[in-house]
Amino acid sequence: MLNRAVAWRLYPKGHMATTDSRILEPARREGLLAALATRFERNAHRRPGIAWEEVRARLEASPDKLWSLNEMERSGGEPDVVARDGRTKGLLFVDCSPESPAGRRSLCYDGAALAARKKNRPDGSAVEAATAMGAELLTEAEYRLLQDLGAHDTRTSSWLKTPPAVRSLGGAIFGDHRFGTVWVYHNGAESYYAARGFRCALRV
Repeated sequence: MLNRAVAWRLYPKGHMATTDSRILEPARREGLLAALATRFERNAHRRPGIAWEEVRARLEASPDKLWSLNEMERSGGEPDVVARDGRTKGLLFVDCSPESPAGRRSLCYDGAALAARKKNRPDGSAVEAATAMGAELLTEAEYRLLQDLGAHDTRTSSWLKTPPAVRSLGGAIFGDHRFGTVWVYHNGAESYYAARGFRCALRV
């Protein structure tokens, strides 16, 4: 279950979402679609060949995905379409905010890491928070795709989906952009920092 402190950060008005309530009210839905459409049109270079009409149709057919995008949006992610999934032909949304989303920082990697901390525990974990939002952490490949579209995380860093072999040894990976280069490195999964958050991927 999502840690209450993280929940209040993701749900600032105190509206804790449940699986049964993952449908946006009409006014919020239209407001989100308008924000997504504006961002989509302003950043046409991110996904040539994909039209907003297709994006809107897919979102309207998947209200649960629209709910997840709303969680990504209001926690600072600025989600946008960056690619078409080569296997499913679906659309890939990722958090495109210049820095790691401000509403999702100071979290360790996952629930096991959180449980292992005995002192100075963070409010929660990146993996659990992403799951509560109905999304997943970016893989390294997805993070590098995002960085190909422009420099991100030049002052922050973002936890990334960690390979099981690394996680089984107690580690987790993160990425950032420094000195004109994209870096993917490692930390103990229990660590957390004020300048490290996480970015989500969502397939629609």
